[in-house]
Amino acid sequence: MVNIEFQYKDKREFYEQLNLQLRSLIKGETDIIANLANASALICCSLNHINWSGFYILKNNELVLGPFQGKPACVRIPAGRGVCGTAVMRKKTILVENVHEFQGHIACDSASESEIVVPIFANGIVAGVLDIDSPVLNRFDEEDKKGLEEFVSVLERGCDWSYHI
Repeated sequence: MVNIEFQYKDKREFYEQLNLQLRSLIKGETDIIANLANASALICCSLNHINWSGFYILKNNELVLGPFQGKPACVRIPAGRGVCGTAVMRKKTILVENVHEFQGHIACDSASESEIVVPIFANGIVAGVLDIDSPVLNRFDEEDKKGLEEFVSVLERGCDWSYHI
C-alpha cells in the first residue's frame, strides 16, 4: 500500500490535510473509542514507514492499550516506564530517533527503530497518548511533532473525555 504522505510537497501541507481529514472523520461523534479507532486507522493508512500506530488510555497511573493498527502490543505500561510512560510523566511529546538508545524502551515489536509519543490532555490532565513506531531510524522530525500534536489536539477537542477524568 502506498500511503498518502508521498503525495504532498512538504510535511506541513501533508499534516494540514491529515488533520482536516480527522476533523471530518470525527465530526458529530464524541465517543473516544470510536474516534481513536478511526484516528489510528487514518494514521496507518496515511503515514509512510510506520509499523504501529495507536493509543494508550491512562487509568489509575497506568497506560492501558486502546485502539491501534499493527502487531499485538503491550497491554499495560506503568506511568514513567518506556517512551509512552515517560511522555505521561513529562507531559510532553517524546521523539526518539533510535529506540535502542532510549533507556527503558519497551520493545513490543523488534522491528521498531524510532518512535514518537504525543500526550493527550483532557482539562489539563494527561488522559492518554498517541504512540507511533517506525522500522526506520530517525523517521520522525519536528514537522511530524507539530503535525501530530495538532492531530491530538483535534481529538482532545472532539472527544468526550468526561468519563475518563
